[in-house]
Parts: sequence; structure tokens; C-alpha cells
Amino acid sequence: MTQKRFGQCLLDSETRQLFRAGRPVHLSPKAYRLLELLIDRAPSAVSKQEIEEFLWPQTFVSESSLTNIVAEVRGATGDRARKPAVLRTVHGFGYAFCGEIAEAGEDGKEEGFSPFRLVRGKRRFALFEGENVLGRDPEAAIHVEHGAVSRRHARISIRAGTATLEDLHSRNGTFLGGRRVESPAELRDGDVVGLGPVALTFESVGNQGSTDTDLTR
Repeated sequence: MTQKRFGQCLLDSETRQLFRAGRPVHLSPKAYRLLELLIDRAPSAVSKQEIEEFLWPQTFVSESSLTNIVAEVRGATGDRARKPAVLRTVHGFGYAFCGEIAEAGEDGKEEGFSPFRLVRGKRRFALFEGENVLGRDPEAAIHVEHGAVSRRHARISIRAGTATLEDLHSRNGTFLGGRRVESPAELRDGDVVGLGPVALTFESVGNQGSTDTDLTR
């Protein structure tokens, strides 16, 4: 699976991100894995035991642990337990994906996507047309969990095929190629963006091969 669309959502297995109405939605690693598992197995139901073994291998967890992950998936996708359109509870057994799945365009060419992304190690972050806030805030378009990164640290604006980086009055500064960003600066393929000590590489997707990634946080 590369990109799967259901309703207003799109699940991208290369960047391991969920998008809703064209914007990224934060999911914990286990919630992402649960959604991916149920989509892969759709329309078949998956037992609670199998899900628990998949998410918490060789670990005993309370039933509420899975319930909380299911609630997170529903919240992220806009689904409702009483009138499910994405995740159906199979009482006494487990859960099943009940939405209609469609293959999405390749290489991020869906509406709202841009041909750019950021890379940090094995993690890849899709960038959208318009404004992409980078920071520690879970609601940021590019969520970077690091103590030196401000909640709203920097912004990358993409318009007409051009990406511009600017600092958002961050505590530890935003850098481009090792130089502190004092005013909006245009980004080019291969540029290194620094959020304080955290480095990310700006890439043009069309210049890169497609590889699987592990974005477990």
C-alpha cells in the first residue's frame, strides 16, 4: 500500500502520515499501525487478540489500551462509534474497516500536496501547498518532538512551485545551511533546515526514489 483514500482521508504509507481534508492529522505510532492493519485486511474483521498481539507483542495490556487507540483513530478520521463510516466494532470479536477504499495518486500528486518534503533520518514529512508549520505542537503540519524545538518553530510556505522558509520567533532559531534565518528564504533541493539543533533535509520528491520508511516516534 502506498496511498489509500477513504472519505476525506488519505493514508500515505511512505511518509506514514494520515491526511484529512488535505491537511496532516497527528496519529500516535500504534494508532497509525492499527489503521493500516485494518485497511490492509478490509473488509475482514480482525480479532482483539490478534490486534493486541500486533500492537503489543508479548506484552499484557488491559482492554482499555486498545479501546483508547480505537478512539484515537476515530477522532483523527472524524468517525463516530454510533454511526461508523471508517471503523466498525464487531461486538464480542474485534474491529473491521468499513469505509470505501480507493487508490490515490502516486508521488503525492493528490490535490493539496506539493512536490516537496522534509527528511529527518528515516522519517519523511509531506509538505502541502500553502503554509506548513514546523514545531513541537502535535497539531503542527510537521511535528518534531525535541526539547530544543519550539511549539511553533518555523514555517515553510509553498506557492507556485516555490518553497520559502521563515522563523516564527523560535527560542533556538531556524537555520538554512548553517546560517540563521532572519528573513524569509527560498529553499532548494538538498538544503538543510535546522530547527535549533534538529536538522532536516528539504527534498523535491520528483528527484528521489521511493522507499519504505519507519516513522515510529
